[in-house]
Amino acid sequence: MKKLGVMFLLTVLFVACGEQDEAVVGQYTTIEVEPVYDAGTVAKGEIIKAAIKIKNTGTYPLVIAEVKGACSCTVSEYEKDPIAPGKETIINAEIDTDKTGTGMISKSVTISANTKPATSRVVIEARVLD
Repeated sequence: MKKLGVMFLLTVLFVACGEQDEAVVGQYTTIEVEPVYDAGTVAKGEIIKAAIKIKNTGTYPLVIAEVKGACSCTVSEYEKDPIAPGKETIINAEIDTDKTGTGMISKSVTISANTKPATSRVVIEARVLD
């Protein structure tokens, strides 16, 4: 039984000594992201496709936990794998203007990640013509 305990402990230590560039819980990093994405002028019914650029400016891998739109008209796609320090990624967000009003619109996308603060917000702005 004692040998089994020692084998278990050695196995755990061996697995724990894996690669050092993997993201570890508790490692916080920093990001660079423009707070406003200007989509310009679009016609009602058009799909706004925003490519939001995120750069990991910290020393640890960036792990994006969630990207959430403020309403049902915003859909987003993002990188699920950790982003290495100094690297960039794109968050793709779409807004269906059939579901928005006309005139100036402003829809936010909240990015939750291993950063302090834990969330960053990007506002997608556009002028929707009828």
